[in-house]
Amino acid sequence: MTKQGPFRADHVGSLLRPAALLEKRAGHAAGRVSDAELKAAEDAAITAVIAKQEEVGLKSITDGEFRRENWTLDFLSQLQGVKVEEMATAPRGHGSSAPLSNVLKVARAVGKIGLGDHPMVDHFKFLKATTRQTAKITIPCPTMMVSAARDWRQIIPAYSDLDEFYADIAAAYRVFMGKLYDAGCRYLQLDDVNLSYLCDADMREKIKARGDDPESLLSSWIKTLNAVLQARPADMTITTHICRGNFKSAWFASGGYEPIAERIFNELDYDGYFLEYDSDRAGGFEPLRFLPKGKKRVVLGLITSKTGDLEPVDLIKSRVEAAGKFASVDQFCVSPQCGFASHEDGNLLSADDQWRKLARVVEIAREIWPDA
Repeated sequence: MTKQGPFRADHVGSLLRPAALLEKRAGHAAGRVSDAELKAAEDAAITAVIAKQEEVGLKSITDGEFRRENWTLDFLSQLQGVKVEEMATAPRGHGSSAPLSNVLKVARAVGKIGLGDHPMVDHFKFLKATTRQTAKITIPCPTMMVSAARDWRQIIPAYSDLDEFYADIAAAYRVFMGKLYDAGCRYLQLDDVNLSYLCDADMREKIKARGDDPESLLSSWIKTLNAVLQARPADMTITTHICRGNFKSAWFASGGYEPIAERIFNELDYDGYFLEYDSDRAGGFEPLRFLPKGKKRVVLGLITSKTGDLEPVDLIKSRVEAAGKFASVDQFCVSPQCGFASHEDGNLLSADDQWRKLARVVEIAREIWPDA
């Protein structure tokens, strides 16, 4: 590929926060730590985690989302017209030994959506200035604000028309993307769990029960996403990450990619797709047959970020080979199935486990693609 990323050995982005940083964040929330003290602690922790990523051999480097509490809300809350509120609408998580609440903080459109001065542009500038490799920033995709898991009518009270909301948020994202590009960003990732919810038969039925049509929703999401993607500069790579939930090692949806694969591979203008493939919940590799030949890459998320168990090299190589029955191995990369900390609390594994898994991703990629 002529664009930067996705790389043969890649990763989704979020990383486990160090205990010292979490203590500073708690102190800041309680008013004991100043803004300047917190920023200094974040800068130091990010500098260290960048060095560690480079040490294990990764070519795409993130800030681990260390300045965020939550992978979505810290971005969306900084948009004009958005207010974060608690709503008792969270789907129950599965598979986690940690206690999970049904009460969820959500971003609501209480005014007209716009960009304004978004702090993550400066966050990216720090990342780019600190790494020797390719700096990647990860943000929620624009359609995540109207999650398939809840009724969008509760989320955008300032709008009577859903299409008007989509137009406004796509416009805000285009401005943000332009500011990122001017800051030197050439690798942007839009994280998306909505698409995976349309793979889940039970969730599709719930969507219908509230008066929406899953296929119409998919069409509107594709239109909105492409309104952002098609405005990107020619030398900017944009990928998406699709998973079924990851909070504290939990999951929220299941089902293979068959209901969405043909459309997302051929109608969505992404350069690459990070796809969860670490368990049977993601189904088989058959939907990869819809991947356009030679044009895009799929990053196979074959290493789990939910547990510390380290996957054997030969097992993962055999799974890549199995996926190769449906699309060219030359269009594949490997990564963990998700980040390690979509929330600052993190998944249920250790930092050592995390780094062993990322090093394993690099090891596997080099064995399959020697030039990785």
